[in-house]
Amino acid sequence: MALAKQYKDLQYYKFCGYGFLKNLKFFEPFFILFLIEKGLSFTQIALLYSVREVLIYITEIPTGVIADAMGRKRTMVWSFGFYIVSFFVFYFSSNMLVLLIAMIFFAFGDAFRTGTHKAMIFEYLKIKSWKSQKVDYYGGTRSCSQLGSALSSLIAAVIVFINKTYDVIFLVSVIPYFLDMILIISYPNYLDGKKVPLNKAEVIHEVKNIVKELIISLKQSEKLKILFNVSSFSGYFKQSKDYLQYIIQSFAVSITLIAGINQKQQTAVFIGFTFFLLYILTSRASKNSGTVKKYFSESAKALNILLFVGTVIGLTGGLFFHYSLYSLSVLSFVLIYLIENFRKPIGVAYISENFKSESLATTLSVESLTKTVYASLLALLLGAAADFLGLGIALSLVSGLVLLLGIIFRI
Repeated sequence: MALAKQYKDLQYYKFCGYGFLKNLKFFEPFFILFLIEKGLSFTQIALLYSVREVLIYITEIPTGVIADAMGRKRTMVWSFGFYIVSFFVFYFSSNMLVLLIAMIFFAFGDAFRTGTHKAMIFEYLKIKSWKSQKVDYYGGTRSCSQLGSALSSLIAAVIVFINKTYDVIFLVSVIPYFLDMILIISYPNYLDGKKVPLNKAEVIHEVKNIVKELIISLKQSEKLKILFNVSSFSGYFKQSKDYLQYIIQSFAVSITLIAGINQKQQTAVFIGFTFFLLYILTSRASKNSGTVKKYFSESAKALNILLFVGTVIGLTGGLFFHYSLYSLSVLSFVLIYLIENFRKPIGVAYISENFKSESLATTLSVESLTKTVYASLLALLLGAAADFLGLGIALSLVSGLVLLLGIIFRI
């Protein structure tokens, strides 16, 4: 069910605008191809991804605590500052070391952002007494994020087609991220949550209170299962989704060139068109996640079934790629994108219902933390397996592993 009109006030559109601008990551549809063009192997790419995930792992909970204790708006501004620096470094990168530095800045941007904006949304719903609208409201804002990704894919394809290089798309990505930083500053101050003055003793006291509440929650095994269940498929999706670029490139290379263009331009056309359609679909998926939830007797059942279906599709998609059935492999990963966007709003809302709102940014950062643990381990496994066994078998192997973990962490 779509979100009713009475819930769509100015702040709702600001939340939507944030997601739209955040997802104008023009580099994203070409990131793997950018790294391959720099001469990196799948294992080296996996190492870069793992460094990012490990840094997020180290800083995830502290940045969530900072957001809850000292203000979510300030934390978000820091996040976008780190992102913008990373884009400039990527643009000027020439070797593995510089790419590593760029990835470190990007990781700090992720660590300061994840969980914080969701906590602001749920704080707003709490203030407005709209808590019953969590799935539809968050799904609606996430839908705008996917529309941003759709537009981003087309613009990125045009940029690559004209310039015949991937580097410049990082430079262009600075513009929407600077605008998003300004938008965050315009948010009402009450969305910061409970802030404490920048006094060392008071900050430490507030941090201890938040961590204490979190530890009490995490001592309950069922709540731990919730975090692992929600984060496992998202971690799997986060680590495998970028390889769709390589799958599409393989498909583009396997067919006759369009007259008058070279191979990189043809790949840009295919990637831009595919990701545009993909994100239009995922936008609708996020917007209708509340409707999907209603087909199940409870949220837990929806999360379990969607995890099972998604990993089985990933396993078969890897086999399709291994046997050069590229179009079927592309279709499989499109379905995985859709499942993640059905599942994510349900999972985030389910977490918010089972943990205290006072430490929600911290809790959501813990969820993101468990996701990064999965992603970090899967990155190394996927990269090494892809170099030794081929990408298709590697994708199937990782999908099968996540399927087994999903059974263990069934809620």
